[in-house]
Amino acid sequence: MLILVTGGAASGKSAHAERLLCEAAPSSRLYLATMQPFGAAAQARIARHRALRRGKGFETVECPLGLQNLPLARRYDGILLEDLGNLLANEIFAPEGAGDAAFGSILAGIAHLQDCCETLVAVTDEIFSDGVGYPPETERYIRDLAALNRALAARAEAVYESVCGILLPLKGAKEP
Repeated sequence: MLILVTGGAASGKSAHAERLLCEAAPSSRLYLATMQPFGAAAQARIARHRALRRGKGFETVECPLGLQNLPLARRYDGILLEDLGNLLANEIFAPEGAGDAAFGSILAGIAHLQDCCETLVAVTDEIFSDGVGYPPETERYIRDLAALNRALAARAEAVYESVCGILLPLKGAKEP
């Protein structure tokens, strides 16, 4: 099963995604972290997320690039992928990333993760409504993230949006 959770920055989407995965995955849980710890703000965010997961039975693996090649030692009840926005930025902009092939690389990685678990919860970002013009490379990132979100929403059994801490079911999802 694939569940997609979207929302704006600091909307509570990560906490909702963790809860959804914990409900769906009775025991073996993997947290797949994609954020690279560049700077104090990123390190603080990573520490906050680790603290929020403490005691919930998550094994953590950091994988900022190349999901399709990630070796997993076993099959999991659930995997939480946090998050697609970071993963896409890493794949597009990191020298060792997939570059122009980022979209296909990430979809292949998602398929690989689905083969390794019963339930995959993917967290993504809603960054499409500010109306601001950006440089071409940022516009490409925004278009690619929108395309990834559409592709995964089409494949997902359930899609949720977190708005101001409230989880709204959008597709095939039950009320939380």
